[in-house]
Amino acid sequence: MKQILAVFVQILTLYPIIGAIAWTIGGIFYRTVYVGKILDRDFKKIRVEKEPMITIMIPCHNEEMVIEDTIDYLMNDLEYHNYEVLVCDDGSTDTTPEILSRLSAKYQKLRVLRVNKNKGKAHAFNIGLSFCRGDYILSNDADTVCAPDGLWKYMNYFLRPGGQNVAAVTANMDVQNRSLLLEKSQTIEFSSIVGIIKRSQMGVLGNMYAYSGANTMYRKNAVLDCGGFCQDRATEDISIAWDQQFSGWKAVFAPDIMLYMNVPSTLGMLYSQRKRWAKGGTEAWVTNFSRIFKHPIKNIAKIVLLLDQTGSIIWSFYYLIFTGWLALKLFYFVFTNDTEQLIHTLDMVFVFSAFISMVGIWQLVASLVLDNHGAKLKYLLFAPMYMAWYWQMNAITIAVTFIPALKSVLGLAGQGTWVSPTRTKMKK
Repeated sequence: MKQILAVFVQILTLYPIIGAIAWTIGGIFYRTVYVGKILDRDFKKIRVEKEPMITIMIPCHNEEMVIEDTIDYLMNDLEYHNYEVLVCDDGSTDTTPEILSRLSAKYQKLRVLRVNKNKGKAHAFNIGLSFCRGDYILSNDADTVCAPDGLWKYMNYFLRPGGQNVAAVTANMDVQNRSLLLEKSQTIEFSSIVGIIKRSQMGVLGNMYAYSGANTMYRKNAVLDCGGFCQDRATEDISIAWDQQFSGWKAVFAPDIMLYMNVPSTLGMLYSQRKRWAKGGTEAWVTNFSRIFKHPIKNIAKIVLLLDQTGSIIWSFYYLIFTGWLALKLFYFVFTNDTEQLIHTLDMVFVFSAFISMVGIWQLVASLVLDNHGAKLKYLLFAPMYMAWYWQMNAITIAVTFIPALKSVLGLAGQGTWVSPTRTKMKK
């Protein structure tokens, strides 16, 4: 038992390094072997008379800073014709309703639904499902836009031979606001963490466990087949990704479809966002645990995803406990004037930190080369800041949201609601 426990602790200690190596190898496999099996890079424009109807759905709450710029862009800059924009205003208390009223008179393709009581993004989405005219629905956050060629590129995945089983196509996220150091560091994150993990999951496992809620194209029938979006979950995109997998649908990561989003510009805003993400991940972990192990052979790919999430949760608690224990140990050595033990402990910490930093840099470089043909390599300069805050915030948010996530799954937390976001004006 002692040997087993020792091996477990060693694996847990090295878990971030193991994960970084695995995701990097998976990303390289995607780039060298997998690309081309789903869709050749030669996208084909769709003739106007053949364009399927698309509903661009924008659930929103208190988005007066960004909603007008987003709608103006969607109405004037997209290389597509057969679409509508449906805004589901979920109980906004700022000037968002007035802005939407003015814009709906200006744009014929714009429709607005007003939900008087704030009940959350998933609820607004489900209300919108009953009113959308399109067979395909693009989820679109109020501060997010896809590239002008995005819509017809999305449709290439659905209309290709064999694409009838594709439930969702999620695009490649890029940061729009990059003036502050924290914003620049998140540009690194979306390539090194989000991008390479999605590539690995698609290339090795053939599916994803999380979509990008900010800009994913859904087949409407596939959403309805799963009963819509789960309204008592923190992240509707993670929840429906799992639901669609269990219903036999497929998803696609499309790295050549670019979307541009605003990211948090302060640590407080970032912490609030990551708490929601962490809570949603834990909710999916708890919800799908029994579903997977009822049929383990059938769900072997999902077991890999579940084990990764399990490792992340356990490691977060381990990291926080170990960090607290280490701090107390160092304080004790200082208090007792045990210089030899103090230096030895600090040496071990520095050696381990240097090793994990080397592996982390390797993952960052590989992912930046893979993403968008290396266009983001210049942001490698901001990697140290990213690595400094990411490990701490990831562990803390998983730990503090673990109990609330369990309550949500058990039905003890009630329905979701929006929290008014803090926005910065988007650049045109």
